[in-house]
Amino acid sequence: MSGAQTMTRPAPTRASTAPDAPIPFGRLLRVEWGKGTDTRASRWLIALTALATVAIMLAPLLAKHSVDQTYDSYLQFSALGLTILLPIVSIMTLTSEWTQRTVLATFTQEPRRARVVSAKVVASGVLALLAVVFGAVVTAAALAIAAAAGRDLGADLDAPNVIGYVLFILANILMGVAIGALLHNTAASIVLFFVVPGVFAVLGAVVKGVGRWVDPSTTFNWMLEGHWSGHGAQLLVSAALWVVLPLALGIVRTMRREIK
Repeated sequence: MSGAQTMTRPAPTRASTAPDAPIPFGRLLRVEWGKGTDTRASRWLIALTALATVAIMLAPLLAKHSVDQTYDSYLQFSALGLTILLPIVSIMTLTSEWTQRTVLATFTQEPRRARVVSAKVVASGVLALLAVVFGAVVTAAALAIAAAAGRDLGADLDAPNVIGYVLFILANILMGVAIGALLHNTAASIVLFFVVPGVFAVLGAVVKGVGRWVDPSTTFNWMLEGHWSGHGAQLLVSAALWVVLPLALGIVRTMRREIK
């Protein structure tokens, strides 16, 4: 037997030879969902949104002679209640890390910034769908109360109305996402979300016909009311102006912005 010992080199493991695996998108989505909804401000906003939706349903219940007593009318009231404050949560989902200067930690953990933005957008979409379900439950409860009171309710819900209800909530949430992605500032995004559409509404009133293309309060209401016939082009232009364009520009800005 030789006194010399043979030195053996351990076989390389997969971790030492393969590059770091990307964070699974599902995990990234859960993290971004937590960032967007599990803060004191977002919890308060979600709670106030729920209360506002329930409170606004008192309008058709109490003003039975002033408000149409139909399924679609009640559903529209719930949609309006949901979109008063909930878009602010979607804005904060895209802006809070920039405002609080924690974005460096996020992009250090996941340097592929587009994936982070995508997770935030999907998380906001999930929030919108949960809002759709909550609004439907509140509407059903209000309709049950109205029926128990002996009211004659018009069962006028059809596919265009239901689709319009869903897309109205989704469009408002995504509009907040797009503006937040573009500005990276919570206060400025909230102001822009609420003020600029009003400016375009005034512009539409002054310049005849403009509001039918650029005023989201007009085009999104067509969506909510299920008025699709003859408005397809205006709806597409308005969605492109308020959702697609600012979101695309926001993604580009996020990819290129220097983090200090």
